[in-house]
Amino acid sequence: MAKQQHGLGRGLGALLGEDVSMIRKPVEYVNKSVSAEEPRNGADVMLIPVDMIEPNPYQPRMSFDDDSLEELADSIRTLGLIQPITVRRKSGDRYQIISGERRFRACRAIGMAEIPAYVRNADDQGMLEMAIVENIQREDLDPIEVAMSYQRLIEECSLTQEEMAFRVGKKRASVTNTLRLLKLPAKIQHDLKVGLLTVGHAKVLLGVDDPAMQEQLCDAVIREGLSVRMLEEKVRRLMTPKEKKETAAQDLPDDYCHLLEVMGRYFGNDISLKRSKGGKGVMTIRFTSDEEIRSFLSAIGNLNS
Repeated sequence: MAKQQHGLGRGLGALLGEDVSMIRKPVEYVNKSVSAEEPRNGADVMLIPVDMIEPNPYQPRMSFDDDSLEELADSIRTLGLIQPITVRRKSGDRYQIISGERRFRACRAIGMAEIPAYVRNADDQGMLEMAIVENIQREDLDPIEVAMSYQRLIEECSLTQEEMAFRVGKKRASVTNTLRLLKLPAKIQHDLKVGLLTVGHAKVLLGVDDPAMQEQLCDAVIREGLSVRMLEEKVRRLMTPKEKKETAAQDLPDDYCHLLEVMGRYFGNDISLKRSKGGKGVMTIRFTSDEEIRSFLSAIGNLNS
């Protein structure tokens, strides 16, 4: 099946110019192979041979969309695996996937011999938490590594954003805005990871809803050496007045971050909020089942009882 192309129109294409994909190189992980050295802590990335990894029999996802896997495989082939999978040691030379089975399948489909992975003891949450926090405090992490570490603390250590912010010594708003980087397309995450783009540029791109336009604007930054202010001006010219107002504020106040965190517990964090400097805005909630709505209504009822 032919992949659907995101058309931007001749005017936008002419303004942003040609593709700069030749500049991008696949990301690499330099940690030791798992066959050569055991991980020092749960924050280390190890390279594990594919034939030593097995799926998790308790994987909640029973089917994987072929077209989606093919697109992910194409992205990994071009950019490398940006976010390592997480595994636990099952026996002497066997590892079982904790999270990242889609990434594992895509890597295997393109013939990767080794896959970057975090190796953790599934029953040692406290040590894992300390290892990840220690990793975050290093000064040589790129923005995507920091965002992925935050996400691991939330998912694997069952921490709220507020608890995590306390542990890493950051404001909750800072944590929330860093996590938003993981919503960017894989190409843009790659460019942040390898230093072709700054966090300031990424914050501007987060204010653009269309992923295809985000990628085109990212290409323009790399090709033309645009500053953050120059990118803001380009976005201002491209977007309609309505869209421009919606992106007036990129960093949300603490109260708004708390609202997103609370609502996200019931809707899988699949919510977004846009707010202008004057306090007006809109919040979008995307739900996948009636059960999510019933769970949310039940929680409201408990608060009022």
